[in-house]
Amino acid sequence: MTGFFRTRWRGEVPLDRLFWRDMLLVGTILSIASSALALILLGLKLPLWLVLAVHFLPVPYNIFLTVAVWRTAEKVGGFKAQLMMLGSALWVIATVVA
Repeated sequence: MTGFFRTRWRGEVPLDRLFWRDMLLVGTILSIASSALALILLGLKLPLWLVLAVHFLPVPYNIFLTVAVWRTAEKVGGFKAQLMMLGSALWVIATVVA
């Protein structure tokens, strides 16, 4: 598992895979799943601190992915990389707020 994080942090994973698969697909699925679970817990009238903890659980991972996209995009360069940097910033804002 550490290899997963290390390769992304170092920019050793292709930017397309990092952005589309790791961030947008997997990261979004994790965020939606944690939000859904938080809503279930809220419906069960469990403590608010637990509901919020579950809801915000993927935030550190999402921030990691966003920074990894930026680091990799800076290495790659170009207009497409800049668009992915912008997209990742908008994505992390959306996953934290939603």
